[in-house]
Amino acid sequence: MNLRAILHIIAISLMAFSFASCSNETKTTSKLLMDSELKTTHIETVVFGLGCFWGAEKRFSQLPGVVDVISGYADGVGVNADYKTITQRKNRFNPNNHAEVIQVSYNPDQVSLTVLLQDFFEQHDPTQLNQQGNDIGTQYRSIILVADQAQITLAENVAAQYQTLLTEAGLGQITTQIKLIDTFYPAEEYHQDYLVKNPNGYCPDHSTGVVFSPADKVENKDNNPILTGQHIVVIDSEFCPYCDKFKADVSNDYQGSIPMHFRRASQLDGLTITSPTWATPTILFMENGVEKFGIQGYVNATQFYKALGYFKLGNSEAFNVAFTEGTDSRFCKQYEIFKNTPDGLFIDKVSGAALFDTRDRFDSGTGWLSFTKAIDDSVYYKQDNRFGMKRLEIRAKKSDIHLGHKFNDGPNGQPRYCINATVLEFKARS
Repeated sequence: MNLRAILHIIAISLMAFSFASCSNETKTTSKLLMDSELKTTHIETVVFGLGCFWGAEKRFSQLPGVVDVISGYADGVGVNADYKTITQRKNRFNPNNHAEVIQVSYNPDQVSLTVLLQDFFEQHDPTQLNQQGNDIGTQYRSIILVADQAQITLAENVAAQYQTLLTEAGLGQITTQIKLIDTFYPAEEYHQDYLVKNPNGYCPDHSTGVVFSPADKVENKDNNPILTGQHIVVIDSEFCPYCDKFKADVSNDYQGSIPMHFRRASQLDGLTITSPTWATPTILFMENGVEKFGIQGYVNATQFYKALGYFKLGNSEAFNVAFTEGTDSRFCKQYEIFKNTPDGLFIDKVSGAALFDTRDRFDSGTGWLSFTKAIDDSVYYKQDNRFGMKRLEIRAKKSDIHLGHKFNDGPNGQPRYCINATVLEFKARS
């Protein structure tokens, strides 16, 4: 099975989620205005447009001092303020179209408007005109809508400061519009808290990597270790629920032999990468500093380990056994190596999880590795009725690879775990 086929299998199992689909939704439910408890003298609001409002809503809602964030539309003239209308083809480059925006309600005693403005510039690329990444059109314009002239002056000063930093970094001119707010229209209900309601996917990170305070800058990373051998690079970002989900479901428990590194999109110096780097998470499989292939968006453990399996094993017998439920040849080379190892553990070649102990190994004379049991909680079982036989398949719990079958003809009435050697690695007991 070639790489294209493997990636296709992985891709079709992923949720069909993309921030480009911001342009394709057509539901038209309504969102009530802010709860009355927020309408106090201690709460102020500012409206920001920085591309698709889903990720912006999530990121700003997690900032200290922010009380509430509502996705919506603003700054349009003669265009209905609903998703179906603003995404029509005729309005894509209409300068009078509404922008996708967020209304940020904040406690000025806890966070200043200056800080929010700095966060606004740092969270997207304000040098792009009517665009953020793959989202193109006037609805994605960079815009700040404030309550009075004093706030316009403040926003212009912050923009000027950021322009200086962008220029020093060799980047272009800010295109952000700064205006007085006219009317804010809350978006349809299904757009509110969208990333909470849709936990599988990715967050776009269009930020330039330029920040206001040196203390807040993302630290530089040494990529020299990635330039030699095989490595996994995960493009990460702050306030990304899909990154957090990938860590919880996959990386926090990862024990594989191929090192995994987390990087921001601005920390990839020296690496040769062909995948877009604006979506988080993006998982890159690297060899000698060069990307072999990448996967954009959240993947669960099964999907991740299948991609990792192809990266590590290639188009080999081991991959065929692990992922297409093949079987080793009797008395294969790996069996001959593993049948008489010293005391130790046999581990999953893909995930690194311990599966079998040499102390449970015995010679069944079959030409396949045999054990009386697996390590506790390391495998699970499935009924296998293929080829006219009734067998109990054994699969690795963490990576979901095929290991072999369980039979009832082991020594002294014990089970026999008949295991393929090519999907295992050996680790001597320390």
